[in-house]
Amino acid sequence: MRPYTLHSGNGPLIISIPHAGTHVPPAIAARFSEHGQSLIDTDWFVEKLYPFARDLSATVLRATHSRYVIDLNRSPTDDHLYPGQMKTGLCPLQSFYGEPIYQTGKEPAAPEIATRVQEYWHPYHERLRQEIGRVKKLHGYAVLFDAHSIKSVVPLLFEGVLPDLNLGTNRNATCHELITNAAFHAGERTGYKTVLNARFLGGYITRQYGAPKDHVHALQMELTWKNYMNETTLEFDAAKAEKLSAALYQVIDSMMQAAQRLYSDRSLP
Repeated sequence: MRPYTLHSGNGPLIISIPHAGTHVPPAIAARFSEHGQSLIDTDWFVEKLYPFARDLSATVLRATHSRYVIDLNRSPTDDHLYPGQMKTGLCPLQSFYGEPIYQTGKEPAAPEIATRVQEYWHPYHERLRQEIGRVKKLHGYAVLFDAHSIKSVVPLLFEGVLPDLNLGTNRNATCHELITNAAFHAGERTGYKTVLNARFLGGYITRQYGAPKDHVHALQMELTWKNYMNETTLEFDAAKAEKLSAALYQVIDSMMQAAQRLYSDRSLP
């Protein structure tokens, strides 16, 4: 199975969904613990929250494989994204709740991890780079929106309850402030609690590809499950999701309008 699905649009927006995949090759799944087999850290149903993507002529790149196979939002050298906080690795060995993903003694060793990087990580990132280049050639710029979600309470990762909409631009390094501010203020107007560069600054994808001086603007959106699904049963809630999708459309539409202004008004810095 190819490690991603792709819809190529002709607009300047690219939506990356690296953690919604649930496929695990049987040889790997056979070594998972019961907890690992639950794939509990999946960004469940995230692709369903952007039904408007094709109407915006957006490109959508979605992972097919579970983050337990390979985490596409981590460096291929497994660098720590958030020093001083719990590390969730390239080939994670424990869940966000501290439970082992593998049966004892069946964890992947370095050669296997290198193989997974080659087979699953590189194809996704090569395609993402190609799509960024294609879109930038069409428009002179590209806006990369990295779409994620997580349970609203995960004590090992953050204190208390996570806000509803968590935007990250690595402290404004990965996206022009005009686009960032448009997204943030649109989020505030929706009524969902919105924060910028708080617990989630943006992972590897945002930090690696966001290069405003090179006309590639990247933002990460971390949503909370409670606004579109049942966090206990993991069931999709269509009514909640419809409301959240409408809010996400406002965020994305606002930031894309800002990007258009940025590249049509040459007086802007």
